[in-house]
Amino acid sequence: MSQAVRTRPEGSGQPLSEAYDTALLDLDGVVYAGGQAIAHAVDSLAVARSGGMHLAYVTNNALRTPDTVAGHLTELGIPTGADDVITSAQAVARLISEQVPAGARVLVIGGEGLRVALRERGLVPVESADDDPAAVVQGYGGPDLTWGRFAEASYAVARGVPWFASNTDLTIPSGRGIAPGNGAAVEVVRIATGKEPQVAGKPLPPMHRETILRTGAKRPLVVGDRLDTDIEGAFNGGVDSLLVLTGVTDAAQLLAAPPRHRPTYVDADLRGLLTGQPEVTADGDGFRCGGFTATARADRLELEGDGEALDGLRALCAAAWTAAGDGSCTLDGGKALARLGL
Repeated sequence: MSQAVRTRPEGSGQPLSEAYDTALLDLDGVVYAGGQAIAHAVDSLAVARSGGMHLAYVTNNALRTPDTVAGHLTELGIPTGADDVITSAQAVARLISEQVPAGARVLVIGGEGLRVALRERGLVPVESADDDPAAVVQGYGGPDLTWGRFAEASYAVARGVPWFASNTDLTIPSGRGIAPGNGAAVEVVRIATGKEPQVAGKPLPPMHRETILRTGAKRPLVVGDRLDTDIEGAFNGGVDSLLVLTGVTDAAQLLAAPPRHRPTYVDADLRGLLTGQPEVTADGDGFRCGGFTATARADRLELEGDGEALDGLRALCAAAWTAAGDGSCTLDGGKALARLGL
């Protein structure tokens, strides 16, 4: 069944930490950046947790094990157990286990996170296409993954061995900038073989299913900074989402978002979990939020009023998304966003 097209951010009379039982939190750009906690993240998560919200951390990075991720979060001041971490390695391991015999060998092109996840599902990681694998799996293996590993995958895939990928994110943030992600590595094997992998990670349904199975969430809220993974994943899973502006998505990208990339709520950072969300209402031929009114004209978005910048952004979202319908808004919002300092 198709979903209704979202034309404005929603309001909430309750703090989001009370309206939802579980926060499904992306990590990089939401909880930390460059390995360090993002401003307000530690305190906001502590308050949400103390109020009864279950916190789960959902990552497309298949390199690190849940134990390693949990240890990092705990060091940052966010007490976390391995059971609170869900990775694309776990999602792809389940996907493989449903299609190959128990105890089957799987050729691993990636890191320890994949090997641990495969063993958890009763599968046997191997290193060579000559080890008679029943499947090939690719996941991010860090900067030291050698060219020969891609060749090993290509030999097996070209022979018809089923091919799986933890995720296809083309890039991954690093302390020195943006680096090639697993999606770039998958492209190497795709070019060499002409084949297509089955993919598990965000924004695809296997990752959402893995998350719900492991958390038992009844009313989850996806919290992320990326429109094409976090928010689209929530859309595909039919659940609500909160976009925080501490990561890769900027205000201009948000205004241009097609329906599958439009979040339920928008806030500056994780403090948004602890508050209600203001209503965005129709006001003549425009939309009002707080002290701002936004209107879509023939070639641009206009903004009037004053108040909190985020209210202005929410009003602009309503004007842009309504004008775009089931497409992407192409109206010029530069002047309106500059007025908000965004």
